[in-house]
Formats: sequence, C-alpha cells, structure tokens
Amino acid sequence: MAEEVSQIPSAPAPSASLSESYTYHSPLPIATGPYILGVDEAGRGPVLGPLVYGVAYCPVAYQAEMGNLGFADSKTLTTETRSSLLKILSSDAKNLGWSVRVVCPQAISSGMLRRPPTNLNRQSEEATILLIREVLSKGIELSEVYVDALGNTEKYESYLSSLFPGINFTVTQKADSKYKIVGAASVAAKVTRDACVEGWYFEENGESKAKQLKSEVGSGYPSDPNTQAWLKSSIEPVFGFPKLVRFSWTTVKVLLDKEAHKVTWIDEGQASLRKAFESGKGLDKDRSSVAKDLQLTSIGTF
Repeated sequence: MAEEVSQIPSAPAPSASLSESYTYHSPLPIATGPYILGVDEAGRGPVLGPLVYGVAYCPVAYQAEMGNLGFADSKTLTTETRSSLLKILSSDAKNLGWSVRVVCPQAISSGMLRRPPTNLNRQSEEATILLIREVLSKGIELSEVYVDALGNTEKYESYLSSLFPGINFTVTQKADSKYKIVGAASVAAKVTRDACVEGWYFEENGESKAKQLKSEVGSGYPSDPNTQAWLKSSIEPVFGFPKLVRFSWTTVKVLLDKEAHKVTWIDEGQASLRKAFESGKGLDKDRSSVAKDLQLTSIGTF
C-alpha cells in the first residue's frame, strides 16, 4: 500500500508529516475555454485525518466525453476504481485539470476551538473559494461551477455568485451523483484523503511508537469500532493524541476527560481580574469596579 500511496501526486511525500494545510494543482489544461468546474469534499465527518476539498474542470465542449469516463460519487466506487479514475483525470492534460485543498487536522481543530470559532461549514467555504480563485488566477475561464454541499444550498449559491460575478453557480446536495464533473472532483478528494491517512507519518515518540500507531485505524469515523479501539489505544495521558486526530471532535473530548491527566491552569492575577469586572450590587448594580473607577456611565441614562 505504501508504494501505491507514494505515487499519488497530491499526497505528502513518504516520511513527510502533514502538520500544515496545503494546495495541489495538476498541470494546467490547454484546451480553449470556457470551462465547467465541479467541487466536492472527502473527510468531513471523520475524527481522523484531513478534510480534503477537490475541484475538477474541463472545457464546456468536452462534457460529452466527460460523461463516458465513468466518474461518479466516489463513495459508490471501489478503491481500485477510484485510483484508476484519478489516473484518467491526470491522463488528458489538454482537457482535464484538477486541484485539492488539504486541510490538516490541526487546522480544523484550531479553527473550531478558537473564540469565536471558525466552524466546519466556514472552513469548507474557505477551501472552496480558495480553489476557485486559484484556478481563475491561472487563466482558466469558468462559465459554470457545480458544488456539492449540505445545508442551505440556495443561500450558499447566492453567496458564491456574489463573489464570482459572471459565473453561473449550481449548489445542490448529491451533486456528485448528478454531474460528472463533480464526480471527478469527488474522486480527486477521496483518493487524496485516503492516501494521506494510509501513508500518515507519525512523528510521535520515536520509531517504535510510530509502528504501533500505524495499526488499523479503521475508517476514521467516530462510530467505527476499529477507530474507537485505535483512539483508546493511542491516547497519551499528558499529551493526548497524535496529530492525525481532530481534537475538537466530541469523541476525543470525552476520551480525554476520562483517560488523560487533569490539568489546572494557574494565573495568580486571574482572580483579581475577574473581581474587577464583576457586576456591583445595590445602586451600583450592573456596574463593575472598572466602570466606577473610570466614571463610565451608560448612554441609556442621558
């Protein structure tokens, strides 16, 4: 499997850690435009590994040929079929192009745990917008873009249309089964994500521990018994989990609460700082000591 993973151009090189998000672009097709482009993702739900957004694009005039190549929702295809389709996607350099944005687990968790949080929907939008902008910046003329999305698709469609005037957007659920170009994007995203997870380079605790961590991780979904078993066996009481794990997932938070050492953060000035901003009582109700010292008055009293 390692040999096969290393041949995928959009995956990290062997022994290269995935600690930062990155973008990969295939060689630019040279056929005359305008082009259509499809967008889809892989890895939204798993507790392990990156979230990968993929785009695929071809000339409008190439749509009939595109329909005969066998692209479909990647979840309905075997691993071997997906790999073959990615090779097909890379084999016609004149007409076909594709790109992926790989959002590493640390970036996903950092976004979701910051205040205010950048939730997964927003991170997905950012990845989609970045890919479209970078394809346009390379000189590809886009006339139509098809996006597979969840939630309020009409609102998202209007938002993308406002960002890219002149491009006709179609945002819908199950787009990967409705439009071949989205199916191609689905394949690019799925094959890349699988390669990232299967070829994951564990930096933690030396070579012997890395081999242990390489054991069966399962599908990466929180409901998968193999993934659950791997998480339980991989927890480190002080430092938590390897970088493969998304710390912001509830499954991980529960395990850390149960199995990891408790940590108490001590800040000697914290108590007095909280007291300074506590609300007053009586006539000073709803006014903190800071407000009183600075003689601040609500404009509502004028």
